[in-house]
Amino acid sequence: MSSELSTAPAPPATASGGAAPKRTLPVIALSTLVVGTMVGAGVYSLPANFAASTGVVGSLIAWVVSGLGTLMLALVFQRLAVSRPELDAGIFAYAKAGFGNYVGFFSAFGYWASAVAGNGTYVVLIGSALGQAFPILGEGNTPASALLSTAILWAFHLLIVRGVRQAALINTVVTIAKIVPIIVFIVLVALVGMHWHTFSANLWVGAGDARSAGALFGQVRSTMLVAVFVFLGVEGASVYSRYARKRRDVGRATMLGFGSVLVILMLVTLVAYAALPVASIAGQHQPSMAGVLSAVVGPWGGVFVSVGLLVSVLGAFLAWTLMAAEVFFNAARGGDAPAVFARVNRAGVPSSALLLTTLAVQLLVVVSLFSNDAFQFCLMLCAALAVVPYVLTAGFALREAVAERRRAGEASARVAGPVVTAALALVYTLFLVYATGITYLLISAIVYAPASLLFAAARRRSGRRVFRPWEVALAAFTVVAALVGVVALAAGWIAV
Repeated sequence: MSSELSTAPAPPATASGGAAPKRTLPVIALSTLVVGTMVGAGVYSLPANFAASTGVVGSLIAWVVSGLGTLMLALVFQRLAVSRPELDAGIFAYAKAGFGNYVGFFSAFGYWASAVAGNGTYVVLIGSALGQAFPILGEGNTPASALLSTAILWAFHLLIVRGVRQAALINTVVTIAKIVPIIVFIVLVALVGMHWHTFSANLWVGAGDARSAGALFGQVRSTMLVAVFVFLGVEGASVYSRYARKRRDVGRATMLGFGSVLVILMLVTLVAYAALPVASIAGQHQPSMAGVLSAVVGPWGGVFVSVGLLVSVLGAFLAWTLMAAEVFFNAARGGDAPAVFARVNRAGVPSSALLLTTLAVQLLVVVSLFSNDAFQFCLMLCAALAVVPYVLTAGFALREAVAERRRAGEASARVAGPVVTAALALVYTLFLVYATGITYLLISAIVYAPASLLFAAARRRSGRRVFRPWEVALAAFTVVAALVGVVALAAGWIAV
């Protein structure tokens, strides 16, 4: 990475009293933001999460579906970065430009909440990994683990508040460091632990009609949110586009990061199926990669993976905290969130948005103490919350592509591709809404409901109209769904 990241001259002050960001991040730095946000807790939990639902065949189908769907999203982000360069902040800006201020903030709030839930998975998994050596930490949801998570959380807050570009530099170094243990896992299991008879025995999971289309569809559906979780962050370069040296670097970084991570994720899953019976993989303590490697090379393998996990999770925690604060800052900068969150400090860091993010993760750490499976709860909530922003981005891209095709003429083949890409991305994201399931849709509504209150407060303070008629209907639907979710949780109809 260029030394400009840490030695660039101070940019001019903004109206809010802080420093305006200089476009100093090169394509490699942007790519590591993508990889850094995608490679975190999820990859270390893949073997058990997939084996609990499906075998090799189902896994391959799930990776093909989610990989192609995410590729369509990556292409959407790549094209929008070039065709609409004035729209910084990615997901928030696209939803706002396509569907109005309220939906734009709705998307920003959901994406921010998803990042908060993602950070919840990281701090829980840190406790779970260390819990193998220190039983007092349990599965990452004990009081001792919560105290450890709190210490880590606020240490990162103090690091980031010193400067985004310095934090991005650290993220690049950490991203490189955390990839190494994953590559070692893949190589060692492939060379030492792979057995063809084990792999073939794991092709199918279940008895009777396990090979039927209906059974496979159910297995693939049950893994989709896990796949979505590990692909979260593909839009990382787009969110940080205001720091990119060149706009075209945003698209390049997105594709480079996505391609690299897809190969890693598929290999981690498949080599595990070749090393242990599927029931053994599914029963591994999280992080399940550690258990698989321990079974192949001995106890030191589990220790090695756990150390890699800590580096990986801490790096992903840093990247997602940066992302969350940036999204909320941009919403406030546009006047759709309370103005206090648009403040930046002398280092150019959105300090108020960062503080809100840190406090929200702290609340989730406390809530996780009361969950039956804190890691799984945070993981599924993170993925479910991210689905809506993805749907809105794909919808905006489709609208833009159709409009461009009309301007160019129906006979123009040059603009037909973007229409197909955006349409496929939209179909994929709508399928993810279906795959989310009623439990996490209702819980997501509980999280989304406060967005309307924050939006209304910001708009009234600036003297602008709050809702258009159809937006009132959307706000009312979200509130009703949230109330149903609260009642369902209280009555025990759904559980976390």
